[in-house]
Amino acid sequence: MKNLTIQDINAVLNGILVGKTNQSITAPEQLELASETEISFIGNKKYEKFWATSKACAAIVNEDITIEPGENRCFIKVKNADLAMSQVLELFAPEPPQFDELIHQTATIHKSAKIGIGTKIGAGCYIGPNVEIGENATIYPNVTILDESKIGKNTIIWSGAVVRERCIIGNNCILHPNATIGADGFGFRPCPEKGLVKIPQIGNVVLGNYVEIGANSSVDRGKFSSTVLGDGCKIDNLVQIGHNSKLGKFCIMAGNSGLAGSVTLGNGVIIGGSASIKDHLTIGDGAIVGAGSGVAADVPAGKTVLGYPAVDARTALKQWAILKRMATE
Repeated sequence: MKNLTIQDINAVLNGILVGKTNQSITAPEQLELASETEISFIGNKKYEKFWATSKACAAIVNEDITIEPGENRCFIKVKNADLAMSQVLELFAPEPPQFDELIHQTATIHKSAKIGIGTKIGAGCYIGPNVEIGENATIYPNVTILDESKIGKNTIIWSGAVVRERCIIGNNCILHPNATIGADGFGFRPCPEKGLVKIPQIGNVVLGNYVEIGANSSVDRGKFSSTVLGDGCKIDNLVQIGHNSKLGKFCIMAGNSGLAGSVTLGNGVIIGGSASIKDHLTIGDGAIVGAGSGVAADVPAGKTVLGYPAVDARTALKQWAILKRMATE
């Protein structure tokens, strides 16, 4: 168990200390569950009311907080409590799973594969012909990386993930358990003789740097060229990205959302949970698709859309208000 003083934590955050506490801090925790030895967070004024009943000895708060910490309790005021929270979580993060040796003896690594210095490969992994893995990557047990794929330096691939042949993963990426990169795109055509004929998918997947793919998510390979995710994209669990889709930088897709084939997202697009995007559409830079929405037309840059089918958010809210009134009349 780690024990830090409030001064130790503030040395990292460089915030403003309000109040005093002599309590050693052992962990971060949410307000309602925190004990006297834990630090919490108030990232929104609506949560200030919970401070009085919380047992936390300290909290990271925004600069506009309107309450006082109280006796033997302390606030660290910062510009953005949510961002500061991530720094505190890093301070208290436990060590990752242990490797007793860099490359486990049960890993199967083709003789033509190139493994970077400091890379760790766990038990039961399969590394195929002509695979290239950069320096200081971490490949946890039972990962499969097939022929001619490239994995960047410092990338982490968790157990059960599969990287299919010829795919390219950038530097500092994270693939969570059972993520699949480069499965065949969903391509079939009716045929009088055979019913449905499979369309070969001969492209690949290219992930930029600092991309994170959640557990059980799939990014399908392109039919002709590449399915591409730009630098910094963050993909939640149980997300489907169809073949030949192109995502710009720093896009976010929440759980259970999906892109059909050949969808283009600009930079900084946010797709809410369970939203679905029709094939061959373009979602402009900075656009937001609300949770559960069904997008059947292009979305201009900066727009927020809601509903099924998705329309401008203000229009959707007006429609819902009218329906609510009609239901009560």
